[in-house]
Amino acid sequence: MSEAIMGFFENILGEELAVLLCSMIPIVELRGAIPVGWFAFDMPWWLAYLLAVIGNMIPVPLILLLIRKVLAWMETCRVKLFNRVALWLRKKAEKNTDKIRKYGFWGVCLFIAIPLPVTGAWTGSLVAATIKMNFWKALLSALLGVMIAGVIVSLICFGIQSGVSWLSVLV
Repeated sequence: MSEAIMGFFENILGEELAVLLCSMIPIVELRGAIPVGWFAFDMPWWLAYLLAVIGNMIPVPLILLLIRKVLAWMETCRVKLFNRVALWLRKKAEKNTDKIRKYGFWGVCLFIAIPLPVTGAWTGSLVAATIKMNFWKALLSALLGVMIAGVIVSLICFGIQSGVSWLSVLV
């Protein structure tokens, strides 16, 4: 199964587009795209980083501009699944709102920069939109956060690669 998925990415999409699209997926984002580019496709670190940052930033302006309207519609929709998803997203945003509102620009930036699950550009942009942060300020904050997260993930990948190299020398 994994070979079929890798074959699809390599042969149909191409490695670069696969990394770009992977970094656009919520939760996976750049944190998963850089290792995919680096280890699965054997890309140079700088190319995996660049594609992942660009891909991770593509949804951000759309989230900042549209998420409040989309959530409002989902909350009033007759489809119960949409109601539940909207409620879940609002709770996620509200959970982090006080901390981020306190620190504003740098709060959003640091929230996005921490490479942990559900702390990426999607959630950070959702929170920035929820606290009604200025669009351009939120966009710049997200970009800085994504770039910092990319550096951290790249350093972790470099450490893993170096550790594997040392193990192969020892064995």
